[in-house]
Amino acid sequence: MRALLLLALATLASTAVLAQNPAQNASNTASDKGSQLPQQEQVERDHGQRIERIVVEDAGSRVDELRVGGETKSITVQPKVGGDVPSYQVRPNDGARVWNLGHF
Repeated sequence: MRALLLLALATLASTAVLAQNPAQNASNTASDKGSQLPQQEQVERDHGQRIERIVVEDAGSRVDELRVGGETKSITVQPKVGGDVPSYQVRPNDGARVWNLGHF
């Protein structure tokens, strides 16, 4: 009876692995590699595409957005309220915030 229970649990665990789409995972890693290139190489690679720098500013913050070929590459937010609040970046793919804690 115990062996049957372990077999059922192993089968359930393996179905989650088989349900993943490897092509989708491969495309995510390819886009991550593009974002890891040095800035000079990215500029050379993006040659010939339309580059837009969008700045939206209000009383509370300033948002700088860089789009290359219609795709958002970076978003930087600089809060104005709250004293010395550091600027932060928002990752375009998942919307996670990235705080720059030290500048050297």
